[in-house]
Amino acid sequence: MDTKITVIGLGYVGIPCAALLADVDGFQVTGLQRRSKRSGWKIEYLNAGKSPFAGNEPGLDELIARVVKKGTFKATDDVQVLSDSDVILIDVQTPTDENHVPQYHSLKEVSEEIGKRIKKDTLVVVESTVAPGTTHNIVQKLIEEHSGMKAGEDFDLAFAYERVMPGKLIYNIVNLPRIVGGITPKSADRAVGIYSKIVKAKIHKTNVITAELSKTIENAYRDVNIAFANEMALVCESLGVNVFDVIELVNELPSRMMHIPGAGVGGHCLPKDTWLLRYGLNEYGTQKMEPRFIALARDINNHMPVHMAILVEDALKQREVNIKGATVTILGIAYLEDSDDTRNTPAAALVSTLEKMGANVILHDPFVREWDFGLHTIERDIRKAAKNSDCLALVTKHKQYFTLDFDDLRTIMRTPTFIDGRNVYNAETIKSKGFEYRGIGKVGVL
Repeated sequence: MDTKITVIGLGYVGIPCAALLADVDGFQVTGLQRRSKRSGWKIEYLNAGKSPFAGNEPGLDELIARVVKKGTFKATDDVQVLSDSDVILIDVQTPTDENHVPQYHSLKEVSEEIGKRIKKDTLVVVESTVAPGTTHNIVQKLIEEHSGMKAGEDFDLAFAYERVMPGKLIYNIVNLPRIVGGITPKSADRAVGIYSKIVKAKIHKTNVITAELSKTIENAYRDVNIAFANEMALVCESLGVNVFDVIELVNELPSRMMHIPGAGVGGHCLPKDTWLLRYGLNEYGTQKMEPRFIALARDINNHMPVHMAILVEDALKQREVNIKGATVTILGIAYLEDSDDTRNTPAAALVSTLEKMGANVILHDPFVREWDFGLHTIERDIRKAAKNSDCLALVTKHKQYFTLDFDDLRTIMRTPTFIDGRNVYNAETIKSKGFEYRGIGKVGVL
């Protein structure tokens, strides 16, 4: 008899995971997605065998088409599918609010729905990134409360975090090591058994709290390294040095690997996982403390879009244009190159800052279909987006932006200025085209 698997949440984690599992002999997979205005359309897309993601996503389109044709994968909004599930994976978003407190509305809702419908001996796995202690103190308690069952005896529960990123969804799930934490050794073993069908790399077995901590610390570590690079970029700007020359020299030493600065840090994980780590520490830890180092890194990285706006203002001032009333074209809304993922994109903070300074903002992105930030529409034609603009501000490293025709752009812009937030262009090259140039870590003001 086939193993029936339900994946709750059809986003950048749930879809590739569900499709990979559906390609395993003996697995029948259902993707469960709330039918909302923002994401409900994914159900029809997936059931037609199509990926809902724009951008470059190797292997995913073909995989979805194959498993839908095989009849081993379907998407639905009917929660009753949980009643007949042998395995349930939770892949809902876990954002934080303006006070950095995790918002577990979706996580709590699906935990309650599982509790109301779960059958005996079901395995539940939390893949969503959560604060350390959440699987035990929220998911387990809610399922037990609504089911009358006991975790570890009547059903199994595990936490197994993902390491996906747009552009490498399939590759990362299959080829990167997986960490699986169970509330009991049996729960961990069952979860490992599922993942071993799709993961080629090593699968590490541990307990839930260790797995939860590994995820949040892993992302906080990367956030801190990026923050160091960003702060050094500001130092180099102030002293008139190109930070990318410095990075190349520093990284000559094999034991050094300085990260790359840029216009800001986005995505579902890095901007919030530091706060999830802090929340778990203060909510469930035995010793209350404020993790100052990682919080400072968040402040530095959050400042980078603001610094982009400062560079815009400085470049315009050099051309005797006041930013108040100027038109600025943002190149790239997605947080990651060649994807349509706008989660926590630094473009949002840049747009807000520029508008507070009195600028008019035009958005351009080749992949993003829609963006629920403000009332802006997204222009797809680069010439239309640049026409009569006073400044181009490159936020996302889409490949399309590597070959901009600056000779043509200069003829249609009102003021030829260019802000390079991702080190795509050489400053002298752009200046030779008649543009005022500023770049993160290259030239500008603090």
